[in-house]
Amino acid sequence: MKEKILIVEDNPIHARLIEMTLRAKGYRLLQATDGEQALAIATRERPDLILMDLNLPKMTGFEVARKLRQTPGFSQVPIIALTAYAMKGDRERVIESGCDGYLTKPIDTRQLPGVVAEMLRRGKDSPSIAGDDCGEENPSS
Repeated sequence: MKEKILIVEDNPIHARLIEMTLRAKGYRLLQATDGEQALAIATRERPDLILMDLNLPKMTGFEVARKLRQTPGFSQVPIIALTAYAMKGDRERVIESGCDGYLTKPIDTRQLPGVVAEMLRRGKDSPSIAGDDCGEENPSS
């Protein structure tokens, strides 16, 4: 059975694009549209990977990632930040919050399945999983 992925995205267009891309690959998907909902769904459903928008209502993706990292059982769950902001220093800020890497928006639907599969395969603690493989090589950003 395919892995369970939580998509945390408040923009319905972005959420639908990610959902269609990953559903085509057979993943089981969960969705949240704000930070509080993301925290509740993640702790209840225990996804194998989380795609986390950083700019969320009620609680930012940074806050959600920090809280999840403090929750027992979430130290090994890969969290990929989704951001429209790819400025100098953002990679460090993303990693400090507890995310394992990031993808820039607009999401490259050709790249997304490979990044997701690689993150699931390699796991959270693999070296150079953040930034180098996630987002910085995204040609559409």
